[in-house]
Amino acid sequence: MGIFIIIFWAVLVTEVVIRAPISRQQRKEAKSDQRSSIQEKVLLGLLSFSGFLAPLIYSVTPWLNFANYSLPAWAGWLGVVLILAALFVFWRGHVDLGLNWSPTLEIRTEHKLIMNGIYGMIRHPMYASQWIWVIAQSLLLQNWIAGFLSIPVWALFYFLRVSAEERMMLDTFGDKYREYVNKTGAVFPKAK
Repeated sequence: MGIFIIIFWAVLVTEVVIRAPISRQQRKEAKSDQRSSIQEKVLLGLLSFSGFLAPLIYSVTPWLNFANYSLPAWAGWLGVVLILAALFVFWRGHVDLGLNWSPTLEIRTEHKLIMNGIYGMIRHPMYASQWIWVIAQSLLLQNWIAGFLSIPVWALFYFLRVSAEERMMLDTFGDKYREYVNKTGAVFPKAK
């Protein structure tokens, strides 16, 4: 259904608008630690393919139609609700994190450990928003390549990236980060 494709792209453009000013400013900041690896670059490339290029090809050509699947209309509308929830979590994470956000594993010279706002409940709201996003994408873009492929690609990235990020945060913030980990969940709030 065309409406779901339009909503997918509208939300994707909104995410770019939210992130652009922070990204522009963040690039100018001095870094004290960078841990980018070839593995991470390859995974980021796969994420770009599954999250942007494949959906673009699907949206503007019939090339991927052989991989279409069909879901009931309510599933597409559930995808709309989920992608809007993902957008909210993404926006809130950026508002609370500010310049402490980075697309790769790096620590700024002036980096601060953010533990308020959405970060008072979960340590990785950007990742939480992406989990919600990939599920929504598979409901909105009903195609095994443009829609569903993003789930396993994201899962692989997430499970490899989070442990490295947690290690970097422990190296940087030590006991303060350990205490924070004990109080918060990774992508879901901790049960009290």
